[in-house]
Amino acid sequence: MWLHRVKQEYGERLDVTWKHFSLEQVNSKNGPEWKVWEQPDTYVSKSLVALRAGEAARRQGMEAFDRFHLALLTARHGGNGRISLDQAGPLVAVASDAGLDAGRLREDMGDRGLLVNIARDHTEAVERLGVFGTPTFVFDNGGAAYLKSFIPPLEDSVAFFEHFVAIVAHREYVGELKRPQPPWPKGALE
Repeated sequence: MWLHRVKQEYGERLDVTWKHFSLEQVNSKNGPEWKVWEQPDTYVSKSLVALRAGEAARRQGMEAFDRFHLALLTARHGGNGRISLDQAGPLVAVASDAGLDAGRLREDMGDRGLLVNIARDHTEAVERLGVFGTPTFVFDNGGAAYLKSFIPPLEDSVAFFEHFVAIVAHREYVGELKRPQPPWPKGALE
């Protein structure tokens, strides 16, 4: 996806650390004491299965995780349909296609110990940074910014990223940018 293209261009100058964040948890109507990661395995979650798959992929090493994560983002947002985030089968298939050990991934996904890291990442994001959605970028200075956008063309990915960073990374006084023409400006999808 577009941030992968940016990472290719920047190389070691750009450190991307992916963290877990549950939109299901942050948007829950069940009250503040309810936690999606504390639900029994019989609970049908909208996306916890995908978070567990990501954490299971990380157990196979960071290179394996990066391959899986890119493949998952492509399967979810790449234009060839939207992979479901609530079923293990399609996620394991994505992992297999990305070169991961699918059997190990499936087995590791069943380990409830994975939920500790998911809960930690989510709780830290909400309590320390005020994160409410994805993607939220956190910069070296501790500032954070949520970005809602269409996927830019690959040839514009680096410039798009650089403009985004220039606007929000060191300008804490920028609170929100919104286009006044809902839901998107005319011509944005053409």
